[in-house]
Amino acid sequence: MTYPSAPRPDQPTQLGRLLAEGAGTFVLVFGLVGTAIFTSSPLEGSGAPVPVGILGIAFALGISVVIGAYAFGPISGGHFNPAVSIGLAAAGKLSWRDVPGYVVAQVVGGFLGATAVVAVASGAPGDLLTHALSSGFASNGFGDHSPNGFSLLSAIVVEVIGTAVFVYVILGVTNAGAHPEVAPIPIGLTLTLLLLVSIPVDNAGFNPARSLATAIYGGGPALTQLWVFIVAPCVGALVAGLSNRLLFETAGRSRPIVFTNQNA
Repeated sequence: MTYPSAPRPDQPTQLGRLLAEGAGTFVLVFGLVGTAIFTSSPLEGSGAPVPVGILGIAFALGISVVIGAYAFGPISGGHFNPAVSIGLAAAGKLSWRDVPGYVVAQVVGGFLGATAVVAVASGAPGDLLTHALSSGFASNGFGDHSPNGFSLLSAIVVEVIGTAVFVYVILGVTNAGAHPEVAPIPIGLTLTLLLLVSIPVDNAGFNPARSLATAIYGGGPALTQLWVFIVAPCVGALVAGLSNRLLFETAGRSRPIVFTNQNA
């Protein structure tokens, strides 16, 4: 995202943009997975805090995205998601040559975020970490590994539609006629809504970096089913990115859309 009034380097370096993407993805995964692991159920031997449930987890991701976007968006564009980078490239708002570097940075940041949750959980009372790892570590899944037994088809449909909606919103709230300085707020709220719909279906993916990070620690079926949560979000992002060209084109000219860092 571009924030014209925010302090930012005059010429962000490529390394700076990649570090910003990694840091933002770290915040996203740490906030989401940490909430899911630590506050979705009471800790053994604790004062039994009230679980935050699906609503709390959904808001945790939405808030994490808002924080990351305001903190790192002025540097890198604030994607924090390989599918978003692919969708923006398809929409012509990011150079395809920048996509591999962004994806690597996002995957590394997501893995470090999940690793930080593991490090914190290792000091929890009882068998919190063991239970979290054995139950899939908040990984995505379908069939027997869906929170409510939803099928492969259900997972694919929700991931494609959800990611497409997310990318449409990103492109819409950051176009030239919008107010990009407030864009992180509707983007975060959109993710919150999408998680409320999709957590019961497949534990909410929409982000291959997040899905990979949790699957690495969840192991087993989480890794076997991971392909769905890589392919489906990318398909949804491509649909949104490519069709966005038609939505925002007028006769004889194309409306400019501001999203990615101007130097990216």
